[in-house]
Amino acid sequence: MKENPIRSLPGIPVLLAALAVAALAAWLFVRGAQGESLPSLAAAVLLAVAALFVLVGLYMVEPNQAAVLNLFGKYVGTVKDSGLRWNNPFYGKKKVSLRVRNFESGKLKVNDLDGSPIEIAAVIVWKVVDSAEAVYNVDDYESFVHVQSEAAVRAMAGSYPYDQHEDGQVSLRSHPAEISQHLKEQLDERLGEAGVDVLEARISHLAYAPEIAQAMLQRQQASAIIAARTRIVAGAVGMVEMALAELQKGGMVQLDEERKAHMVSNLLVVLCGERGTQPVVNAGSLY
Repeated sequence: MKENPIRSLPGIPVLLAALAVAALAAWLFVRGAQGESLPSLAAAVLLAVAALFVLVGLYMVEPNQAAVLNLFGKYVGTVKDSGLRWNNPFYGKKKVSLRVRNFESGKLKVNDLDGSPIEIAAVIVWKVVDSAEAVYNVDDYESFVHVQSEAAVRAMAGSYPYDQHEDGQVSLRSHPAEISQHLKEQLDERLGEAGVDVLEARISHLAYAPEIAQAMLQRQQASAIIAARTRIVAGAVGMVEMALAELQKGGMVQLDEERKAHMVSNLLVVLCGERGTQPVVNAGSLY
């Protein structure tokens, strides 16, 4: 069911007219009571009932709010004009806020793509864009948004690993922009039928579950050490190659294979060692 805008009358003129009719009814009632005139009393009662009937049709619409009108259960239309408005007194009226709202899901414990238990929470920014769908397509659109948002977060968390294992792989921790976009797309798909538009969705909390947090921290540290060592060794090998080439350039130093191996070993120890090395001066021959 799509939203159908409907016209409404300004409420202030209607209110003044109803008060005037009520005042006239009171005057006729007083005159009728003084003169014991039944027609005047009857007219006063009818005018009072009419004024009360007109007043029932008044309702207030705040800025960024919509009033969904129905007649005996049938949807009639939606009024978005703010202020005091008037429509048929028989219309039922349900107010729907069109303001931007947000909520943060609680910390959800789910398994990522690798099966590791993680804790994740997300902030969802949303608003109602179709009041008729929000009222008539779902029972309680606010509860619907909360439940579907948590379901979308769970589904999204299970589609990606927590950490990046390969170059170019999208993970929850290393690609927040891509993850937020994917979560927003899932929410738009789930909440579209409720007349809700998701403005932003982003992860607000991400961590390994407490029972494996220490073990995963050690794994991250080990991966970081291996990566650092790999770069150090690659750089050291390049420096050794450059040193040998410079020494042998122009026949400055001629090294046989055994001396080259010995020099390479010493240079790698110096370049790759974590602590400062102590030099040993060889005053004699290598042999």
